[in-house]
Amino acid sequence: MGKPYRLYLFDVDGTLTDSAEDICGAVGVVLDRHGYPPQPFELLRSYIGRHLTDLFVDMIPGITPDGVERLIADYREVYWAREHNGTKLFPGVAEAVPRLAGLKSTATTKGTPTTRVVLEKFGLLPYFDHVQGTDGFPAKPSPEVIHKSLDLFGVDPRDALMIGDAPADIAAARAAGVTVCAVSYGYGNPSEMEPDFWINDLCELLG
Repeated sequence: MGKPYRLYLFDVDGTLTDSAEDICGAVGVVLDRHGYPPQPFELLRSYIGRHLTDLFVDMIPGITPDGVERLIADYREVYWAREHNGTKLFPGVAEAVPRLAGLKSTATTKGTPTTRVVLEKFGLLPYFDHVQGTDGFPAKPSPEVIHKSLDLFGVDPRDALMIGDAPADIAAARAAGVTVCAVSYGYGNPSEMEPDFWINDLCELLG
């Protein structure tokens, strides 16, 4: 696991929170509402951490950009209405985050306002020095969401650690020059991921 880091960058869905029930449930409602066939839960879950555009383009051949935007707008309405009631923290998160030394930020595909609501709901917001979502710039695997926090704190990429659960997290960290750790319990396919190291529980970072 190596050295302590000045900055810890956390993915949210699949890393801090088990949010598949709410995310996949909202997607299912939207697909049904617009007359598209249902999709298996496991397939929908595999898209968590990627932009919704990827999901809808892959699920609905021939859909137009305007059609994608309508589905995304509908998804956001449905997802917010669920109030994260099907979401929970993964084991070890509530114990590790408050005790982890160093600066802490998020690097998530969620927008910043939604990310703040989720962290506040689960009592984690006070332990984060910054909350950074994907707001008007390319989502992971592009590194912009990581660069935002690095620039804000003036941290050298070599002094930062990205913690995520999906191939997009690994790719974004690599592009940003940041060390990357993957959690074994998330939504990503381990065979598609080559992090610098794996952990089974965030408490392993405390060591």
